Amino acid sequence: MSVIAPALVTALSVLPSRVSAQAAAPEPTELPAVTVIAPSPLSGTRSPKPARRPAVRTARSTRSANAPAQPAAGPAGRAGTPGEPDRDSSLIDRDKVPSNTEVLTSADFSRNYSTNFLDSVNRKLPGVTLGDQTGNPFQRDLNYRGFNASPVQGTPQGIAVYQNGVRINESWGDVVNWDFLPEKAIDQVALFPNNPVFGLNAIGGALSIQMKNGFTYQGVEGELFGGSYGRVQSSVQAGGQKDNVAAYAAFESAYDRGWRDYANSSHINRMYVDVGARNDTTELHVNFTGADNKLGNVAATPIQMLNQRWSSVYTWPQSTGLQLAFLNATLNHQFSDTWSFQGNVYYRGFWQYHADGNGTDAESCNRGANLCIDGAGDNLPIFGTTPVPNTLGTVFLGEVDRNWVASNTYGGTAQVTNTDKIFGHDNHVVMGVSVDHGYTKFNATSELGTIDQNNLFVTGTGIFINQPDAGLAPVDLHATNTYTGVYLTDTFDVTNRLAMTAGGRLNLAQIDLQDQTGTNPLLNSNNRFQRFNPVIGGTYKVTPNLTFYAGYSEANRAPTPLELGCSDPARPCVIDAFLVADPPLKQVVSHTVEAGFRGNWGRDAKTGMLTWGLGVFRTLSDDDIIRVTSPLGTGNFGYFQNAGQTLRRGIEAKLDYRVDRWNAYANYTFIDATYQSVLTLPSPDNPNALTDPANDDVRFINVKPGDHIPGIPAHRFKAGVEYLATDAWKVGADLNVVGSQWLIGDATNQSPKVPAYAVVNLHTSYKITPDIEVFGLINNVFNQKYYLGGTFLETGGFASTTRGVPNLMAQLTDPRTFVPGMPLSAYAGIRAKF
Repeated sequence: MSVIAPALVTALSVLPSRVSAQAAAPEPTELPAVTVIAPSPLSGTRSPKPARRPAVRTARSTRSANAPAQPAAGPAGRAGTPGEPDRDSSLIDRDKVPSNTEVLTSADFSRNYSTNFLDSVNRKLPGVTLGDQTGNPFQRDLNYRGFNASPVQGTPQGIAVYQNGVRINESWGDVVNWDFLPEKAIDQVALFPNNPVFGLNAIGGALSIQMKNGFTYQGVEGELFGGSYGRVQSSVQAGGQKDNVAAYAAFESAYDRGWRDYANSSHINRMYVDVGARNDTTELHVNFTGADNKLGNVAATPIQMLNQRWSSVYTWPQSTGLQLAFLNATLNHQFSDTWSFQGNVYYRGFWQYHADGNGTDAESCNRGANLCIDGAGDNLPIFGTTPVPNTLGTVFLGEVDRNWVASNTYGGTAQVTNTDKIFGHDNHVVMGVSVDHGYTKFNATSELGTIDQNNLFVTGTGIFINQPDAGLAPVDLHATNTYTGVYLTDTFDVTNRLAMTAGGRLNLAQIDLQDQTGTNPLLNSNNRFQRFNPVIGGTYKVTPNLTFYAGYSEANRAPTPLELGCSDPARPCVIDAFLVADPPLKQVVSHTVEAGFRGNWGRDAKTGMLTWGLGVFRTLSDDDIIRVTSPLGTGNFGYFQNAGQTLRRGIEAKLDYRVDRWNAYANYTFIDATYQSVLTLPSPDNPNALTDPANDDVRFINVKPGDHIPGIPAHRFKAGVEYLATDAWKVGADLNVVGSQWLIGDATNQSPKVPAYAVVNLHTSYKITPDIEVFGLINNVFNQKYYLGGTFLETGGFASTTRGVPNLMAQLTDPRTFVPGMPLSAYAGIRAKF
């Protein structure tokens, strides 16, 4: 129980100091629908005047000036306070945005529905699915329209993620560490399709996360829950306001043993603090996010092992340590009713340690006398040019790959908004400039190990591989990247029905790599990428309750320092561990067209309210970057390359209906993701690969236009229903259906697909008193066995240091390997407000 102690101690220390007004605060009212949205990286929504603010949070009418493109709403669905005109010049009517935006509020992230942030996002957001490369519930991939936001180094990224106006794709690899987000402190999340205004990496879309502050949340709340697989989690949040000053804090601590064998336990500790001040025209906030997390990982497991034991793992340990210190200051100033300024400055420190037990290319050579690199000849020992004697006895060889990342990023954004009318027509202009500078130290080593025959645990031997000519040298790299952006967007009301939007953003990316070992000169490089990306579109109100929208936009993504450092087919890397060479990569440019209808029916939930949407989209990406398995060595090795054009197109449909005590929703997304260029790709573990006539060790596949991109499910369907059985008791269920997908590495679509799956979840909650609530949820009620994704592995097993000894795991003849889905799990908890 020591895991929950920090949060409980904090809660007890806060309770004696709470004011009596907060203790007697009435139950918060239900939040209204969000109908306004900010079309730019910074939101300038201002908190209401102190005299008009109730003692408790009653509506989402307040915002700091620090969220990227963050929606907000007041009691009537507009920003502002009751009886006060809307003075927020940074927001526009969400119905005027020429794309399919989605919004989640803090209620959607309640533990009543899910155990973590990503499950909440997956549950309600159309078009979103979750992938899994780590076997850890806190570190999954978010996939939207066929693009990823992933915490795994080496995963090509395509979604920009913002927290309080700061892009939190780490400067090293553009990864997104979801485990850093204090979930209790999240106020709202908005999802945007391709939009260049959000800068680099928004080729598939952008996710904007707005955190709470003392103006938007008052009171104290503590929560404790736990359940299957050792999950124990606690949190406390407290917010208060005195005159023009407010403060908010949230602390979370969690432990999860994990359901896979041995290796995927998690320890999570994170916090969020915000202090704000304001007057009639200006609002200032300073906030801090901190985290210290330890996460166990498990990779995909061969299907033959899963058939014997669903929770089995294939080589371990795999663990990741992550730390964060993120300081952000935001300012919003209203010059007049039509002119305003929004700005922020920030510092983000990110530290990561990763250890991974793998197979190895090391083997015994010279008739077993020495240790060498497989495929490199007996004259290439594992350490420099000096022969390394084989003194290990009869053991099976593996290796422990380790890497360390220390990244410091700082920057800021300055933005001006104007809403003066032009020729008597409403007009909304936003213009801004942003600068982000990152400095990263990256180190990596590989230690020769032995593999336990019983549980496949890799134990280090103290012998470190050091062989530059085989791409296995230890890495010591310094990387700097500076991203500069200038953007403008304008929405003009041509008539009271027709609104047109136009704008764009100029991106400049400077990425420099410098080898510190003196043995990897090919890593040294200076890279420059620049591009102007336009956006244009419009909305037309066919009727007061029916809107047609259409738009075109472009966005670009520069290669990350990690991708640039691992792009030479002749010198492949241990993905996620090593960088060895830097041939040029081109930037990715996406071109998106989308159109659709959206509408609503009904005035209130008593008589029935229906909202719906139906749209189509098409995103063509030039010079897409993909990760390729090397034809040399084991499947651990690979590199990045441009893959010509890729196409992602599809259909999105959604319904949400509320009537009396019932609430139901359903949404469906179809995605057709294909290659559009002819490619020849190495695929050494693919059973359908062809053999190079000139080299029997090289196997490849020929990709043709129209072949589907692996790892992207074509069909995604979600539905849910909730019923308020009594004023205190609520019950509900939701269904998540994900279609089949091709295995990673099967770009020619010849092997059997990863099967489709459907998962049903149940939830319930009961209010013992207005301030005390108990809740419970069951995930995967029918205990379905399903795969989240799959790829290929090298069959043949692990070689021994002794010649003639059969390989370990040689019985694994099926090259397919999968990440299994979590079995049935149940959780219960209690929440108290003070």
